[in-house]
Amino acid sequence: MSLETEKQLDETGWRLLQELQQNARLSYTELGQRIGLSLPSVAERVRKMEDAGIITGYHAEVNLSKLGMPVQAIIQLQGIGGQSCRNAVAQVWELPEVLECSRVTSSDSIIVKVVATSLDHLARVIDQLSLSGVPSTSIIRARPMQRHLIPNEILARGASEDETL
Repeated sequence: MSLETEKQLDETGWRLLQELQQNARLSYTELGQRIGLSLPSVAERVRKMEDAGIITGYHAEVNLSKLGMPVQAIIQLQGIGGQSCRNAVAQVWELPEVLECSRVTSSDSIIVKVVATSLDHLARVIDQLSLSGVPSTSIIRARPMQRHLIPNEILARGASEDETL
């Protein structure tokens, strides 16, 4: 972690980040009340975290089933046909059904999270993805934990485990 990031992520910075992860729509006034800072202080800290790239954006979480897209799947693409990962990712990203795409280790693999309106629709998406590599599909049945907040304790746990090695 850079010195600039460390300065911003003191105890107050982490508390502010926790509150924003739970509800990014909180007003600066409400954030200030929750963590004991004035409105200008909250605004300045949030701006600095955005400028430093700690906070990279704000988004609305949507219920895909309510939008008519109840099928979600994780698809691993292996053996991407001699093309570079960058080219394969560019092809994959053109599909509107793709929610996320990650490059991972092992056999030039790409992991893709997709959404579909039905199993037939998913089959068509898999067919399209197979042009970029050999697909292996897992349908998501449930999401018992959808989003986990990033707490400061992760850094402490990582440091203490490093010391024991």
